[in-house]
Amino acid sequence: MADDIWYNDGHVWTTVEGNHAYIGVSYYAQEELGDILSVELPEVGDKIVQGKAFGEIESAKTVSDIVSPLSGRVVEVNNDVINEPGIINEDPLGDGWLLEIEGIDAKELRSLMTQEKYEKYVKELSK
Repeated sequence: MADDIWYNDGHVWTTVEGNHAYIGVSYYAQEELGDILSVELPEVGDKIVQGKAFGEIESAKTVSDIVSPLSGRVVEVNNDVINEPGIINEDPLGDGWLLEIEGIDAKELRSLMTQEKYEKYVKELSK
């Protein structure tokens, strides 16, 4: 995964490599959710849209929508997290990634929070 990570206010991260992006839930999100029991994701070839839910994540506490940080077409789904959703709790920014998409828009990327801004955002939520 790339070093630069951007976040939306739904606690979903993305990293970009060329015209491709990886997407997953933040460390903060998985902590708030608790033990993750299942995850529902789109299929390869599906289109996802920035600001719209593309899947669900179920934990011991709740079921939450996963809101996309970027628009694009799904080119890979991490089947490991479907088969073993606890990977998200163990490594949300690494092995717990959810999707790889292509066809991203630089304007959408610029609308997201940097790591530093996201950390400030989370601190404000925790007050």
